[in-house]
Amino acid sequence: MSNATNDQSHPGSTDATSPTAFGRSVESRPQREDAETTEDVQRERLNVYRLEPVAKADDPRWDNSPYQGSVVVAARTAGDARIVAAERELDFMEIDSAPAEGVTTSHASAFRSEKLYTVIEIDHARLDLTRGVLEGDISVATIKPVQV
Repeated sequence: MSNATNDQSHPGSTDATSPTAFGRSVESRPQREDAETTEDVQRERLNVYRLEPVAKADDPRWDNSPYQGSVVVAARTAGDARIVAAERELDFMEIDSAPAEGVTTSHASAFRSEKLYTVIEIDHARLDLTRGVLEGDISVATIKPVQV
C-alpha cells in the first residue's frame, strides 16, 4: 500500500512518498539506539520498578505460568519492566522444540499479565544502572513438558 497523497495542491506526478517521519517517535528511539553498535553510547536514564504479584495463590491463571515472586528491574518504562522480567524466562527459541503458534513464548509470561503482576515504580531517572533484573530469582523452568 502506498503512502502517497494527492491533495490537489501539487498537480503533476508524485514521488510516492509523504512527509511523515516514520520511525522517529519517542517510542521508536530506544529501539533504534539498541540497534546501534557504537562504543560511544551515552548512558540512558532508567527507572527502577518492582513487579509484585497481585493474584491469589489459587488463581487459575497461575496454571499457565509459574509463580515467580517479587522482582526488581531497571527499565525504561513500566511496560518495558514487564518485558525485561519476561526476557529472563526460558523461551522456546532457546530449546529444541517449537510452540504451536509462532516462534516465541515471551508473550505468555506471567510478568506480561496485569491480572497476575502489578508494576510499581520505586526510583526514577537513574544513570548508574544497566537495563535488566536487579533483584529476585526468575526460574527458567517455565516450559513444562507435555509428556511425563
